[in-house]
Amino acid sequence: MVIHDYAHQLARALSNSEEYRQYVEAKTMLEKEEQNRKMLEDFRQQQWELQVAQMTGQEIDERKIQQMEKLYEVLSLNPVISQFLNAEYRLARLMGDIQKIVSDATPAWFDFGGRRSLVN
Repeated sequence: MVIHDYAHQLARALSNSEEYRQYVEAKTMLEKEEQNRKMLEDFRQQQWELQVAQMTGQEIDERKIQQMEKLYEVLSLNPVISQFLNAEYRLARLMGDIQKIVSDATPAWFDFGGRRSLVN
């Protein structure tokens, strides 16, 4: 069997996995309620802006961090958003596990000048 056949087999397994099925169901439920989708989008936009500020060395106001933590707590109390976030996490963890397995099997691809890349 050639590598592409294995890749297609993995793709089918992923698309039929419980993690992906639950993610699609949770995403569909989230998108049915515009208010929930908008709240999550707004949170993620603020989260992204905070991460960019941190990466660029900007000083972050502690109140902003606390505000984001409280906003996350509020979002987590919403069952539709919470279900989506949990399903998204489980699918992302599965995809990360697969990426690690592939990268561990091909270490030379990720080795730059004797140092491991940031992928691992």
